[in-house]
Amino acid sequence: MSSPPIAQIVALLGRKWLMRVIWELRGDPLSFRQLQQACGDISPTVLNQRIKDLVATGLVERQADGYALTAFGRDLLEVYKPLSEWAGRWVEATGGYP
Repeated sequence: MSSPPIAQIVALLGRKWLMRVIWELRGDPLSFRQLQQACGDISPTVLNQRIKDLVATGLVERQADGYALTAFGRDLLEVYKPLSEWAGRWVEATGGYP
């Protein structure tokens, strides 16, 4: 039996650097080098693996001019906005998770 869908997406999004890669792809497509520069300290090996993860899960696609979010990836950013706002209120009220 597979995990519930919410558990699957939480496990995916919990991978180090994954949400940062998604965030950096919120605009125009980026080449590997541009994406690495946008992410800062990410190693090429980790970035390559995160891109593979995101392509395999249908959130990112390779286009002629670089990597871009798919419709699912763009939808995820829209879903993420209220969660981010909620998380801000939660951290402010409780101090968050150490």
